[in-house]
Amino acid sequence: MDEITDAADRRFAALPGRPGKIVAIHLSYASRADQRGRRPQHPSYFFKPSSSVAASGETIERPAGTELLAFEGEIALVIGTPARRVRLADAWDHVAWVTAANDFGLYDLRENDKGSNVRSKGGDGYTPLGPSLIDARTIDPDALRVRTWLNRELAQDDTARGMIFPLAQLVADLSQHFTLETGDVILTGTPAGSSVAQPGDVVEVEVDVPGGPSSGRLVTTVVQGSAAFDAELGSLPAVDDLQRSEAWGSREAAGLPPAASPESGDLTEAGRSAADSPAWATSPVLGDALRAKLEAVPVAGLSAQLRRRGLNNVHVDGVRPLHPEAKLVGTARTLRFVPNREDLFASHGGGYNAQKRVFDAVGDGEVVVIEARGEAGSGTLGDILAIRAHARGAAGIVTDGGVRDAAAVAAVGIPVYSSGAHPAVLGRKHVPWDADITIACGGTTVQPGDIIVGDADGVVVIPPAIAEEIVDAALAQEDEDAWIADRVAEGHPVDGLFPMNAEWRAKYDAREEGRA
Repeated sequence: MDEITDAADRRFAALPGRPGKIVAIHLSYASRADQRGRRPQHPSYFFKPSSSVAASGETIERPAGTELLAFEGEIALVIGTPARRVRLADAWDHVAWVTAANDFGLYDLRENDKGSNVRSKGGDGYTPLGPSLIDARTIDPDALRVRTWLNRELAQDDTARGMIFPLAQLVADLSQHFTLETGDVILTGTPAGSSVAQPGDVVEVEVDVPGGPSSGRLVTTVVQGSAAFDAELGSLPAVDDLQRSEAWGSREAAGLPPAASPESGDLTEAGRSAADSPAWATSPVLGDALRAKLEAVPVAGLSAQLRRRGLNNVHVDGVRPLHPEAKLVGTARTLRFVPNREDLFASHGGGYNAQKRVFDAVGDGEVVVIEARGEAGSGTLGDILAIRAHARGAAGIVTDGGVRDAAAVAAVGIPVYSSGAHPAVLGRKHVPWDADITIACGGTTVQPGDIIVGDADGVVVIPPAIAEEIVDAALAQEDEDAWIADRVAEGHPVDGLFPMNAEWRAKYDAREEGRA
């Protein structure tokens, strides 16, 4: 059988041949890292199949049932001579050519890939390259520029000087682990500005040295596919607000409402990944002084002050503590479960799901608050997740569902409030759906960043904007109640004393003035 030659395959028209390897980097530009709210200490990589290569002028399908096909304009390096354990100073000598690349990704498939990007970035046509090669020997790699246009409007514009890791470092680093062979391609990451392309959109990428050589414009048109994924074969596409905001570049660009922060009502995109806490996690709204006061006041006292201000629906009902002696104080990190439906559990319940992402990302002093609809017929966490939260410095966990392995969870030592113990696993009743959104837990609304306080009486939710006012009033009331209790212990009747009439109020005020 005659073998089809690379020269006859239009996909590789811009390359010296079919690449044996395509290696791509996750985060490399400072602008993109800042947009994502996390800056890596070292480069990390994934592979793309050579079957994903496409030539300029071709189309890319957005698969049926998906919405988040994102473009990423990048500088592509083509290896000219094999590189194995090369020094940084010599690494660029092994690069023969530079060209433009578009590292397309389908965020609908990203959740279950766990960072490998096999399906989300490995599809046919997902790696357009070209249209022309730049001789790497004739340029300063730091001078290279990458620009991307979406429907003729500039979307990305950055240079190699904006990279966290220099181009030569990527070559040298990869050569430590395996041989970079002639024709291999390295995709060097994308700057800020990557976003979603819709069917009918035209995406163009150009790499050049300003005033010097250029790759020309790499042109790709997005079309709508008709073939659907088969649930019998593998997990189905699934998106949530996290994937939407990262695919589009921000919640605003994705058309999502701002996620409330304690101070401004706007939640930045910084840290919106499984490895990072949200921007409000380090907010000064719950500083050491406020935390100490909240720890000193019983929940009953806080509840009374909230009621005086018209807030009657701030109690997480139906939950009891595994450690009644422990005080819980922290800011809310929210997680939402929906009722189990087998097809949805197949797409959302496995892999690195919303539940696992939250427990991996919960920050110091935060409380994981779980909406389980008051359904106690299965566990919503077990000892492994409790250990993870404890190791991350979380202040506690509140769920209006059940706890599995309750004795083991209690042994971890982290404050946990739940509707009770249940031996069944999550999938009996729940699908982990999304996180860091407004939820309902125990009959009350909880927003990310709300202040959560719990003791043996239960759990209360305090809006951050009035937390200082509430706790100061509660402390004052505690002092007053203690004084009244002393008078009752002395034998005075409660009539006129609790609450205090004018006579007793005058005595109390005189006592307070004497203190001053």
